[in-house]
Amino acid sequence: MTGIFVAVVGPSGVGKDSLIAFARARFEGSGRVTFVKRVVTREAHGGSEDHDSMDGAAFAAAEAAGQFALNWDAHGLRYGLPIALENDLQAGRAVVANLSRAVIPALVERYPHAVVVSVVADRDVIAQRLANRGRETEESIQRRLDRSVGDRLPASTVRIDNSGDLAVAGEQFVRLLQDVTAAVRA
Repeated sequence: MTGIFVAVVGPSGVGKDSLIAFARARFEGSGRVTFVKRVVTREAHGGSEDHDSMDGAAFAAAEAAGQFALNWDAHGLRYGLPIALENDLQAGRAVVANLSRAVIPALVERYPHAVVVSVVADRDVIAQRLANRGRETEESIQRRLDRSVGDRLPASTVRIDNSGDLAVAGEQFVRLLQDVTAAVRA
């Protein structure tokens, strides 16, 4: 495959989807970057999420049929990335997706040249963002804040702090994607 997979990871509430949306607006129509929609066994909530929904039985059938490039379980839900992303990689595009940190070993095994972007933010900022989403109880927010995935990230992981203004972190992410797309074309 000639394209590069860019995995965006980080704890819930850190702003991964916001960063991806920021970059999507910049690269829209460029033909150089594809932003993959996850499939999740939960309905999307308002403007805070961008995924395709599927019930558990349909997800299991899709998984059995090999329709996911990667899939994982987290927080009682199933997540998958459509296998069609490989068409974009073969076409030489950068492919960007929001992943769980726990699936990084499988990502690197399947796509050895993947770039991992770890989005971080101050704990208080994350807690406020989770509360503002209105999807979770205080107890579940605390569980998410305390969740430890271990150090599964490659040494080459790029870290972006999204504690402050989205435009600052967003520009950092856009520059990274510009570098990735330049490397793909080289």
